[in-house]
Amino acid sequence: MDTVDIAIAGGGMVGLSLAAALHDSGLSVAVISDQPFSREMPPEPALRVSAINGANYSTLSDLGVWQRMPQERVSAYHTMSVWDKDSFGKIHFSKEDLPAPQLGHIIENQLLTNALADTVAQQSHVKLIETRIQKVLSGQRETMLMQENDQVLACRLLVGADGANSFVRRQAQFPLTFKDYGHTAIVATVRTSVPHEQCARQVFTPDGPLALLPLSEPDLVSIVWSQTNEVASSLTGLNDEAFNHALSATSDGVLGVLTVESERHSFPLTMRYARQWAKNGMVIIGDAAHTIHPLAGQGANLGMRDAFALAETLKICVQDDKDFASLENLRAFERARKADAMAVVAAMDGFKTLFAGNHPLKKFVRGAGLVMTDAIPAIKRQWLAQAMGW
Repeated sequence: MDTVDIAIAGGGMVGLSLAAALHDSGLSVAVISDQPFSREMPPEPALRVSAINGANYSTLSDLGVWQRMPQERVSAYHTMSVWDKDSFGKIHFSKEDLPAPQLGHIIENQLLTNALADTVAQQSHVKLIETRIQKVLSGQRETMLMQENDQVLACRLLVGADGANSFVRRQAQFPLTFKDYGHTAIVATVRTSVPHEQCARQVFTPDGPLALLPLSEPDLVSIVWSQTNEVASSLTGLNDEAFNHALSATSDGVLGVLTVESERHSFPLTMRYARQWAKNGMVIIGDAAHTIHPLAGQGANLGMRDAFALAETLKICVQDDKDFASLENLRAFERARKADAMAVVAAMDGFKTLFAGNHPLKKFVRGAGLVMTDAIPAIKRQWLAQAMGW
């Protein structure tokens, strides 16, 4: 049997971010994943991408993670355009509105995961274990993890960063609130006939938003097309030519003719929110604690904020010689992160509701709101600061 202070279930961006941030904590850490920590990147962009905001970019840079990514595959975006289809409502954001070097970066999820795994692998206090946890036995002073490789790991604190269907969350019996958004997201890599000029774009249609996220090549974007389940089913059934035509029309031709260059993947969208995140010896973060609609690209950023906030809490406990595994000392973290997550969940739900449908009064209200916000610099700066995590 092996023993560590912290065991992190989940070797994705959130779990590895926590391990990386604990590099100077003095705590021993094990990260357990049933998937490989690193994967070879194909020449073409991966389908799953994230928009990493300014705050998380700064933290990842400070940890030396960002520098490990091949920068030719990282795409900074300097402007954002959002508009309501078939309406006068539109808003444009620029890095000069703050000002800032950029508004964010579009990165492939696996690219960042690889960089995090490379960083953590160099940390002497961390063990990377590729196996599956079969059973969790909670004791008064430690938690025992029975692993598929017939090994047993004991830890003071078990962190569930193991995704939306979290095994750790179920073992902890944390209650979960969830709601089917009634949307399906279609993702693909798309070639444009007009350069994207490092601008992230999103158009709201009556059936859901279409995001056009700039990749490192000047005429390549990643799309996240969220539509009602019925409409998404019709779109996925189209042949390539018909799909390209529908995509170009929905984007109002802002990037010219759009041509899909990859497979098209789709997945249902569900809101999840754990009503409890911590108890003695166990805590959950990231998608294990919450999942949200991708319309504002905040899911990955929210999970990474959880990881960095938990790392800070644990380090303070060590410095103050407090029990970092006790609910008493985790409660402030839980309250703060639950409040932040709930605010983002509510905001995404509000945006989805406001921009759904084609009712003339609703279209006027959201159009007027976008135009008014675009005309008031102070409000634009506040929106941007929140989106960038400042």
